[in-house]
Amino acid sequence: MRLDPDLRLRVLEAVGVYAARFSIPEPRVLMTTREVLDMPRAVTEGRRTSAYKYYGVSYLRHSTVFINVRKIPDERRLANTIVHELVHLRFPYLSHGRRFDSLVRRGLRGATFPPYRKRAPRRRA
Repeated sequence: MRLDPDLRLRVLEAVGVYAARFSIPEPRVLMTTREVLDMPRAVTEGRRTSAYKYYGVSYLRHSTVFINVRKIPDERRLANTIVHELVHLRFPYLSHGRRFDSLVRRGLRGATFPPYRKRAPRRRA
């Protein structure tokens, strides 16, 4: 897809809508590899120079996502990538797998999720 101001606005709107559904603050969104390289190294550490290979990358510690709009072929894959990266932010303890894919599908269908809360420590008997 070609990144123009209209597409940039649509992506930012979609991120806002899905972030609200996942009960997370709206993350900073990067859409070009140039934007990734312009970020401080501490923010994009780990997936800085390899980000161009992926449809999207989440930088959890800094609430930032990279959506590689130029690599994404169609609107459906774009929505899937946005939700995929936001699931990483909402469920930081969850890695790719069956449950992760289920959460992505539920997010695309419009499900809403309560804010993340750590569990209370167990009491010993």
